[in-house]
Amino acid sequence: MGKKQQSAGDAATDPKKRRRVGFSNIDAGVEAKECIKIYLVSSKEEVGVSESFCIDPVDLNGFFDEDGKIYGYNGLKITIWISSITFHAYADITYKSTSDGGKGITDLKTSLQNIFADTLVDSKDDFLQSFSAETDLIRSLISAGEMLQHKAANGHNGEFHSHLEGAASDLKVVRMVMGNDGAGLLYSRLIPLVLLLIDGSNPIDVVDPGWEIYVLVQGKKDEHETIQDRIVGFTALYRFFHYPDKTRLRLSQILVLPPYQHKGYGRYLVEAVNNVAISEDVYDFTVEEPLDYFQHVRTCTDIQLLLAFDPIQDVVKSAVSTLKHGKLSKETHVPRFMPPSTAIDDVRKTLKINKKQFLQCWEILIYLGLHPEDKCMEDFVTIISNRVKTDILGKDSESQGKKVTEVPTDYDQEMSFVMFRSGNIESHSVEMDENQAKQKEQLQKMVDERVEEIKLIAQKLRPL
Repeated sequence: MGKKQQSAGDAATDPKKRRRVGFSNIDAGVEAKECIKIYLVSSKEEVGVSESFCIDPVDLNGFFDEDGKIYGYNGLKITIWISSITFHAYADITYKSTSDGGKGITDLKTSLQNIFADTLVDSKDDFLQSFSAETDLIRSLISAGEMLQHKAANGHNGEFHSHLEGAASDLKVVRMVMGNDGAGLLYSRLIPLVLLLIDGSNPIDVVDPGWEIYVLVQGKKDEHETIQDRIVGFTALYRFFHYPDKTRLRLSQILVLPPYQHKGYGRYLVEAVNNVAISEDVYDFTVEEPLDYFQHVRTCTDIQLLLAFDPIQDVVKSAVSTLKHGKLSKETHVPRFMPPSTAIDDVRKTLKINKKQFLQCWEILIYLGLHPEDKCMEDFVTIISNRVKTDILGKDSESQGKKVTEVPTDYDQEMSFVMFRSGNIESHSVEMDENQAKQKEQLQKMVDERVEEIKLIAQKLRPL
């Protein structure tokens, strides 16, 4: 017996047989950087003013959930104000509505406290009052520190300090050792800026006396013509023990506040640390994973010191003379045109510049002794190319002509082989690396970038 098929019209008129399937909109979230603006302000009059100094954090997404997004808000806008007087922060949060779109609703207060911790103020009125209530905060905190005398590298300011000539008298560098209450409190106020502006940073241990912070402070007049101490920047260093009776200084963090960046203040700080390293006769001064821009500033500072360091002048002149007279054999692989070990030791002992950094400066010192039109400039570029290749690929990067062949033996077959240099390299080199052309291109790009970097530094330091 066949079944009667129900028509579409019957199904529509029978409410028990109608089926409705709905899909709720899944919340895609919004990236933190798209809805958050952060301003650095020095007075209560600047709060709420869109023309105030807006800072650009290196990464905000890392503080919000696993994928860096904020969920559950429609029309979300977060404006954060950070005081450059007290380093307190206030967050103004507005949104049209909230709803759970399948990802929950982000706890904004907890997420912001991951960045600002106790510096985050709940009340806007309290935040505004802090500008007048804690005007002497910085001065009181640094009062327990040690004020350092500043001496510019090579005895003169140069291009980096030309704009500081009128303001240098208002600058001071204060060293504070962790374990001191004032140092710990000051650094805890600076931690949010460390997290926001220093890529990949983590707060230092404020109870470990091995840590030191060097604070660059500038005196500025307020609206009442009273001189206030303002923090321009700071650097954090760790002091390691070096057997048998020395210490080593390692720079871990350095930050110049955004309004003062690219004006020479970073170099001012580096020179202050160099002075400490030399005057206290530490073993050497190193930097932990320097960013490119800081490395550039550091190298310019060290070159100034080296240009005034007589014990290596003859060594540099000899190297330049060798290049100018074409004494380098183009058939010989020169991984790095190395200075004598005695020169490396003299630089470390006197200027506290470690070997790795000195070798970076060494290439620039040689270039400064050459003329851009010299025929030997090709040899100089070859030296840079060989050095870069050695640093990236290792000392055996020129061994493509070597070949390993197994030989019959009564012993362990895996441990028995013969290595020899093949007379016909082309016959097997094609099979070695199908990406060899791309690798060569990448290496050449690195060489070109290094040569341009050397030229840029030389232009700033070459005597007119």
